Amino acid sequence: MRLTVVTTFATLPLVCYALDRTTEAGEASITSPQAECAPYDYPPVTAQRAAFPVQWKPATILPDDSAAQSRWKSIVANVPDTPPKPVPGSSGSGSFKYPSSDPDCWWTYGQCVTPKLAGLPPDIADVPEPATMGYGFDDGPNCSHNAFYDFLDSKNQKATMFYIGSNVMDWPLEAQRGITDGHEICVHTWSHNYMTSLSSESAFAELYYTGVTPTCWRPPYGDIDDRIRAIANGLGLRSILWKYDSNDWRFGSGASKAQIDANYQDFINKANNGSFTSVGAIILTHELNNFTMSEAVQFYGQLQTAFKHIVPVGVAYNQTQPYVETNYTLPTFEEYISGTTAIAPGENGKLAQPADNATTSSPASSASPTPTGTNAAIPLLSWPLDRLFLVVSCFDILLLELYYRLGLDFFIRHGHI
Repeated sequence: MRLTVVTTFATLPLVCYALDRTTEAGEASITSPQAECAPYDYPPVTAQRAAFPVQWKPATILPDDSAAQSRWKSIVANVPDTPPKPVPGSSGSGSFKYPSSDPDCWWTYGQCVTPKLAGLPPDIADVPEPATMGYGFDDGPNCSHNAFYDFLDSKNQKATMFYIGSNVMDWPLEAQRGITDGHEICVHTWSHNYMTSLSSESAFAELYYTGVTPTCWRPPYGDIDDRIRAIANGLGLRSILWKYDSNDWRFGSGASKAQIDANYQDFINKANNGSFTSVGAIILTHELNNFTMSEAVQFYGQLQTAFKHIVPVGVAYNQTQPYVETNYTLPTFEEYISGTTAIAPGENGKLAQPADNATTSSPASSASPTPTGTNAAIPLLSWPLDRLFLVVSCFDILLLELYYRLGLDFFIRHGHI
């Protein structure tokens, strides 16, 4: 690997590499957050982009996606004809009157987790194993998560990662790392909208076009009711909520670090005083940014002391097949706590990378652009690993470094953006 050291005007050394942005291992080896978050092109995703909804917009079934249309038709009869609800705090929410009887088991209204519609399983909001924490993080994959994932790997700690589909499209190799490292990947929708505010067909699309054909999901903001549960259940997705909230995502917009630290500490105190001796617990935390990941690192040791076991949510429920694909298996709870934290092909419990001639999913022009299974997704488990290098020049890295040091306004004023 070629290495060049450049001195900036601030006399700070700047290291420039030829970066491998085409393999999971290459992406995982990058240590500079600025370099990690530089956009890159990944051909298997680029080739299929037209087969997926517009990123960060509420998803809809694509007009030529006959597989999605057929799947929707197969479950729509079991979806109640409940009208969408307004987004909390929106202009239409003030006049909205929801019955106090909570007929839809709307979590946003009263944290209901036991559906009232017959035939639906209850939401997961805690874990059955005593003195156990169901460990997970929302809103990934974050482009700068290497240091955090390295930390988890150093502790042989796996977690449940709730990935947003639009993030996966932006950062596909980061999503691959989640699988390779042995984490449980769950759906966190396509665009991170309030699910009960969407039409039933749009809510279906938010789940259908996301993930690696997982069997679990978490609604953004916890916003779920029986209509949305029926759609998720029709796609074979277990709904995972929580009973405790770190509120780490509020940092910088209404919550201080001291307040978030206090939320973590309150949760730890409950574990220490015996609150979870009968049933374990789940707390809401995020892979959202450097702050939320740093908080997770800061409190990991205390959580490890307070709880007898820290495991992915699926492991706590002995959910050994986390995906529709059968070539990847999670350990049982007993296996995990005995030290076998991953069961997968590959060295040291890491999922083996597919061969260069691995089969890819159907091209965008196909009538069925997604793999056969309970739900649809870009098949991260079978992506080919192209042997190309994207060379990032010292000038590119320098611009990124300056951007982070001087801010966007500087670049706009000086005509660079």
